[in-house]
Amino acid sequence: MEYAHVPVLLHECIDALNIRPDGVYVDGTLGRAGHSREIARRLTTGRLICIDRDQTAIDAAQDRLAPWLDRVTLVHSNFDQLGAILEELGVAGADGMLFDLGVSSPQLDDPARGFSYMHDAPLDMRMDETQPLTARDVVNVWSEEELRRILFDCGEERYAPAIARAIVRRRAERPVETTLELVDVIRGAMPAAALREKQHPAKRSFQAIRIAVNGELDALPPMLEAAADKLSPGGRLAVITFHSLEDRIVKKTLQRLATGCTCPPEFPVCVCGRKPKLRLVNRKPIVSGGEELEENPRARSAKLRVAEKCDPMDL
Repeated sequence: MEYAHVPVLLHECIDALNIRPDGVYVDGTLGRAGHSREIARRLTTGRLICIDRDQTAIDAAQDRLAPWLDRVTLVHSNFDQLGAILEELGVAGADGMLFDLGVSSPQLDDPARGFSYMHDAPLDMRMDETQPLTARDVVNVWSEEELRRILFDCGEERYAPAIARAIVRRRAERPVETTLELVDVIRGAMPAAALREKQHPAKRSFQAIRIAVNGELDALPPMLEAAADKLSPGGRLAVITFHSLEDRIVKKTLQRLATGCTCPPEFPVCVCGRKPKLRLVNRKPIVSGGEELEENPRARSAKLRVAEKCDPMDL
């Protein structure tokens, strides 16, 4: 089959990375390899390290990146292990890193993976199918208070208490086994006005459970810290987010990494010794234009933030 997938904010990402033919680059969220293809095709003597926690993505990349496999290294791992991965590969510094966060299109489009609230499937939602925790475990085992917390904190679901209560009541009768069974429980817990909203009533809850299953928010700070440490001076970090929770973490972490001295202004000299690791390339996130949104509605919530590694000699 001809490869036709166009990744989100592709041109903006490629421009942000300032790719050099002999550079070393990391795609920390391989997915369908759309971004990786465009990076790899620009390399000559350079190297591209592709990371994904989903073995299906790693396997598919053998074909999708076939013309450039001589310059590509595929790694099955979570990007929160970035530092250890690069150490093991003997990479002292990278010239650019890209992270396209959240669930990938193949995971959403494969009903059997249990990510979608539009198709019936076993409750799974694991990005890494070798991990033990599934969405079924979260829904049927976690306490009502834990369910309420993740629905509110990870899904920003205002009806979290009612949905958590409804899940606990239902599972007391029999386990919730499939995605559409969970959708029915969520619908039954929400008021009529909420069901008339344009957004699918289960969208926020499914997002919350998926984030909890995969530990997505917990993985962001260590990844960003490792990226800042492992970039070469002048190297670029590009991060695409898709919802406010992860964007808030990325924004605040990049701002902190771009902050130098934190001593009170009345101090005559700096005593903290803090130096910025990064420079923010764009203060406001880059978003998709009208043409991309027309072709790919999933891009409507995408935000790209870019930072550059500071050169210690310039500080």
